[in-house]
Amino acid sequence: MIPRPVSASFDDAGAFTLRPDTVLIAPDTLAGTAAWLRATLGPPTGCFLPPAALSLADEPAPSGAIVLRLDERMPAEAYRLTVSASLVTVTGGDPAGVHYGLQTMRQLLPPAALRRAAVVNGPWELAAVEITDAPRFRWRGAMLDVARHFMPVAGVLRLIDLLALHKLNVLHLHLTDDQGWRLEIPDYPRLTSVGGWRRRSMRGSKKHEEYDDRPHGGYYTADDVREIVAYAAARHVTVVPEIDLPGHVQAALAAYPRLGNGPVPAVREAWGISSHTLNTSDEALDFCRTVLHTVCDLFPSPVVGIGGDECDRDEWRNSPAAVAHARDLGIDPDDLQAWFVAQFTSVLRERGRRPYGWDEILEGGAPEGALVAAWRGPEAAAFAANAGHDVVSCPDMHVYLDYRQSDDPAEPTPVGTRLTVEDVYAFDPVPPGLASPDRIIGAQANIWTEHMPDARAVDYMAFPRLCALAEVVWSATARDAGDFARRLTGHYARLDALGVEYRRPDGPLPWQSRPAARGNPLTDAERREIIAGLTARLLSR
Repeated sequence: MIPRPVSASFDDAGAFTLRPDTVLIAPDTLAGTAAWLRATLGPPTGCFLPPAALSLADEPAPSGAIVLRLDERMPAEAYRLTVSASLVTVTGGDPAGVHYGLQTMRQLLPPAALRRAAVVNGPWELAAVEITDAPRFRWRGAMLDVARHFMPVAGVLRLIDLLALHKLNVLHLHLTDDQGWRLEIPDYPRLTSVGGWRRRSMRGSKKHEEYDDRPHGGYYTADDVREIVAYAAARHVTVVPEIDLPGHVQAALAAYPRLGNGPVPAVREAWGISSHTLNTSDEALDFCRTVLHTVCDLFPSPVVGIGGDECDRDEWRNSPAAVAHARDLGIDPDDLQAWFVAQFTSVLRERGRRPYGWDEILEGGAPEGALVAAWRGPEAAAFAANAGHDVVSCPDMHVYLDYRQSDDPAEPTPVGTRLTVEDVYAFDPVPPGLASPDRIIGAQANIWTEHMPDARAVDYMAFPRLCALAEVVWSATARDAGDFARRLTGHYARLDALGVEYRRPDGPLPWQSRPAARGNPLTDAERREIIAGLTARLLSR
């Protein structure tokens, strides 16, 4: 099983056999979970789990049943799975806990039970076992960048299913950047008609300055978002939207140049960071407010990402209007980013939401209550936690899944430092020496898609490294790399059944390479030097 449960005690004496006449008993409060289980398990097994009821809460369940229960004495997201030859019982501290217990039950079945239609007739046996389980962290996530390369709705829904199977509960959607704007905003239609596509994309690392000359684009309508959010909620995954502001906005400024500080080219075609930023006018702030209110209308997540990262200050320093505005505020132009973050925070608090930003938002003093994504190493995570902020650990050298997976020259577009499955498994989200370790609320892997043009490429870069991250954030017990490797070998059959084009242990298959998209691999020392330079400003304040 991946992630490994807190405790599992197997009984060799028997097994439960799932049959077409196996009934499912669940209270009304778990009707959604029961519906999900029937829809998921029925087609591949032929066992659609007809409903049955108990006349009394304490009435013994009939032999051959699956029973779902809630126990408020158990912690949130915790579950207990009991399998005997005659009965399966899944008890959770809340509906999410029951759901996770059922995901574990799915992993106990033969891999063919994870397919979408029947390929074998069974038998569908569950080994007799008693499992008690609960997560280590409450934030267990993956960030998907749909700005650099757009992923259609069907691909996002499929990724949500894969997250849920591994008990990951957050999908952070990076919806906007210099290379594309992916969310329909009714008051600003040009954000998608202009900002939603680019004429061409870089082929490979920006170092080589090569392009594919193929238009790329796409965006999510309001109904697309509602579908994604509802689908995720049924699987206990929270979709956290991110609108990157006040930098990373070239796509928006290409659509509405008046919001910038001067002439703006088209949507950015090159990878890397644009120097363009929002101006400080009332119109630009009104734009931000409208966008954030639309985001809050569509996404019920209590947390909303505001970006706040890698913001070039040169345009503000060279803009008479920005300099004058900063002077009126009594601040330096370099501090306008922090001023912007404060404005965004005010809007979100009006809507009862919490701002979520990359660790650069600490550079001017992050707003009280802000959640910080610490990507520049354990130093940034420790700085944020010691400053009193809750932190999601996502250091690039441990969980950036765009980084190459080996030194094999056949790796597709090898960039960054080498990051193996074993490296991800060795990651600890909590830096040493924290005064308040509980400020680290969890971790996430970040899937930046400059070099992942489609879902197949995302599969290869995300899996099985995302399996390792899932165990890091779920399992509180001491980790055993050898044991994980053994279980992962068995888990590949499940990924095969789900159609995941993961990276094989012996390297890429021929069609997974991208020889025409050249990379730019770095050594660990080179990447550490880059990160040290990026964190110097933060640690000096």
